[in-house]
Amino acid sequence: MTTSSSEQIDWGNWAIRLAAYIIDAIIIAIPAGIIYLILRIFVAFTGAAFFAVGLFIVFDFLWGIIQVLYFIFLDVYWGGTIGKKFLGLQVQQVNGAAVTFDKSVIRNISKIFWVFLILDWLIGILTPGDKRQKYSDRFAGTIVVQVPSIPSPPPPQTQTTPR
Repeated sequence: MTTSSSEQIDWGNWAIRLAAYIIDAIIIAIPAGIIYLILRIFVAFTGAAFFAVGLFIVFDFLWGIIQVLYFIFLDVYWGGTIGKKFLGLQVQQVNGAAVTFDKSVIRNISKIFWVFLILDWLIGILTPGDKRQKYSDRFAGTIVVQVPSIPSPPPPQTQTTPR
C-alpha cells in the first residue's frame, strides 16, 4: 500500500509557514504593542489599578483581533501576508482561484488565540486529508502553496559601434 503525497506530512512546507507566521507576528506586535503601551500609560496616570490585571487579557484579545484582521485583509487583497510573500508562499482556494473574504475568515478565525491556532495546525497534521492544510483550511477549501519566483529579465544588451 502506498500513500499519496497528500497523506504525507511535508515538514518543509510547515517550517516555511511557521517562519512566515513569525515574521507576521513581529509585524503585528508593533501596532498591538503601541496600543498596549497607551493603555499602560492610561492605567499608570489614572490610578486605575483594577485595570492592570485586565490588561493582559486585553492585550491577548487585542493581539488576536489585529492578527485576524491582518491575515484576512492580506489574504483577500494580496494573496498572502507579508511573511508569506517574503518566503514565496501564497494562499489560494484548492482549485487555484483567489481567496474570497468568507473563505479567508474561516481559515483565519483560529488565529484569534494562539492555542486555537496550534490546535488547528495539529488537527490538520494528525487527521486524514491533505497534510499541507491546517484543519480550518479544509473547511474553507483553501491551501498555502509555494509560488515559483519570477526570474528577473536579463539586463539590456548595449550595442557598441565599430570604429
